[in-house]
Amino acid sequence: MVGNLSHPLSSTVSVAKELWNLVFALFGMTWVLHGEVARVIGVGGGVRIGGHSRAPVSRYSRKNVCFVMFVDEITLQTLSSEGQMPDRMGFVGLWKIVAVKNLPYTDMRRVGKIPKFLPHRLFPSARYSIWLDSKLRLQFDPLLLLEYFLWRKGYEYAISNHYDRHCVWEEVAQNKKLNKYNHTIIDQQFEFYQADGLKRFDASNPNKLLPSNVPEGSFIVRAHTPMSNLFSCLWFNEVDRFTPRDQLSFAYTYHKLRRMNRDKPFYLNMFKDCERRTISKLYHHRSEEKNISRDEME
Repeated sequence: MVGNLSHPLSSTVSVAKELWNLVFALFGMTWVLHGEVARVIGVGGGVRIGGHSRAPVSRYSRKNVCFVMFVDEITLQTLSSEGQMPDRMGFVGLWKIVAVKNLPYTDMRRVGKIPKFLPHRLFPSARYSIWLDSKLRLQFDPLLLLEYFLWRKGYEYAISNHYDRHCVWEEVAQNKKLNKYNHTIIDQQFEFYQADGLKRFDASNPNKLLPSNVPEGSFIVRAHTPMSNLFSCLWFNEVDRFTPRDQLSFAYTYHKLRRMNRDKPFYLNMFKDCERRTISKLYHHRSEEKNISRDEME
């Protein structure tokens, strides 16, 4: 699965939009990159993310990037009934459709965290991966994103801060206000983190480890380095142990990683949310009214 998964871009624009809105409503999307892509210079020519320029998926990316959609069997049946039948190799256009079976959780929000946090386990030969949530549609070539968010300044993990909230205390209150999850379990998780040293976020603190304690987790770019993989595994452990609301556990996981690995640097790029909005376009799920297990991924 990690080999050169390439396929002609045969799907129409309308088909592509249907896939973005339907399939991603369950698991989101992972772009897996492999091989010696770091030696490619000048991908996208003079395209600049900051200047709002855009680049299509390059010929090199079509050949060397694995475009993977994770779906459950119900979604696969829905795709087929609407005429989006994968070919004999399992592709729809550029996308390799992966139907997962024997799901480890009944809560689909929790299932979706597996490809989100553990691509290094799903694709052990991959060197890089890009996660894009079901609500978003990427506007740039994936190699350009690697260059901009990772290679340019030597980062190994890139994620944006939340567009509105920066303190876990605020995130907890918002989750309970909107009934995102069982309040008792949220309280148990929050109390555990405080007992283990989690502090309120202080933007004026010159020694703060993060520019924000709350991420916007719909877009993640990462190199599959030892520290990046360790952070992802630790974060997944928190999602498995407590709630699938991963914004609640991000700061605790990061501080724990730094506390337990003081002599090992972790090059995290927590960029501003305006950059995330520049490189992606928001699409609402096909049915916002469906139950929580098939609607919310964040």
